[in-house]
Amino acid sequence: MTTLRLPYIQRFKDRHGKVRYYFRKKGQKRMALPDLRDPGFISAYQAAVAGAEPRGLDAAQVTPTGSLRDVIESWYATAHFKTLEESTKAVYRRLLERMRGADYAANPVLLMESRHVRMIMSRHNDSPTTANRMLRLLSVLMEHAIHMGWAESNPTAGVPRMKVKSDGIHSWTDDEIARYEARWPSGTRERLALALLLYTGQRRSDVVKMGPSSVSANGIHLRQQKTGTELVIPIHEQLRIELDQWQPNGAGTFLATERGRPMSVNNFYNQFIDWCREAGLLPGCSPHGLRKAAARRLAEAGCTTHQIAAITGHRSLSEVARYTRAAEQMELARSAMSRLRPNVKPVPEGVKPAEKLAEDSDF
Repeated sequence: MTTLRLPYIQRFKDRHGKVRYYFRKKGQKRMALPDLRDPGFISAYQAAVAGAEPRGLDAAQVTPTGSLRDVIESWYATAHFKTLEESTKAVYRRLLERMRGADYAANPVLLMESRHVRMIMSRHNDSPTTANRMLRLLSVLMEHAIHMGWAESNPTAGVPRMKVKSDGIHSWTDDEIARYEARWPSGTRERLALALLLYTGQRRSDVVKMGPSSVSANGIHLRQQKTGTELVIPIHEQLRIELDQWQPNGAGTFLATERGRPMSVNNFYNQFIDWCREAGLLPGCSPHGLRKAAARRLAEAGCTTHQIAAITGHRSLSEVARYTRAAEQMELARSAMSRLRPNVKPVPEGVKPAEKLAEDSDF
């Protein structure tokens, strides 16, 4: 029996074991085909060969199993996504929905190559940071697709990140900290918020959860929401001053709303930005900037990257080094300048400095 092999046909099994067929010819748009046993297969194939769009197949409306759109929808239901902090979920979902609504999202991830990854990054290059987030999310999605049996390899491997010239979120200066403290005196909720951020070095998602039950003789106990890392932070004397003045608010947390309820992460962020504005600080001063300032101050105090990471909870020492780069540069510059011996000739007695310069001049 002779086997007829039709060119340009690709087949793969979806997670349910169903075989699906696609027409793929260089220079033409990839098209989904009916099952081989479907009476309309030959006519659909012939239309694809002729370059016509098979009727009834609208990529904008149909989501084939194993498509990028399908992978995104499936990943939303995973524990990985569900356990992310709400602020991270919001950022990821905003980017994922942009991908899910794009025309390329109907394509099967089995056929995705590195060139497609670069194309997606270029389509969403509002900024290098956005493009890099797209790359990171695509990598996570492809790993999920492999787990689901929809893909065999991760095409994001080897795709370079775009260069980001910015140093990221602004790190508070000591002058900005002093201006905030001048506006919000010790004993106020606003001052306590700054002390919790600055003297624990934690993210706002962890600071809003801190309360009396977090405190022991050893310090403040917490499990970081983003990383799951457990930490015990010794209480700095400046933070101790604020905690000693704190009054129970009925929320069970140090920071509460006017109605005595725990602050949400977003509510705290917006409230803190308002407090910064009232203190006369420029836009850019944020809660996370105090985390960076905490790392900087620890570096200026001579702490090693391991010691700093023990406070901030960073798993990557390179990230700590990025936070403390400015402090280390300043200390190295100061040390280098102190090694430079002065080479100035003493001015003879009775000769004014201007007269001495005239004597040494060639004119």
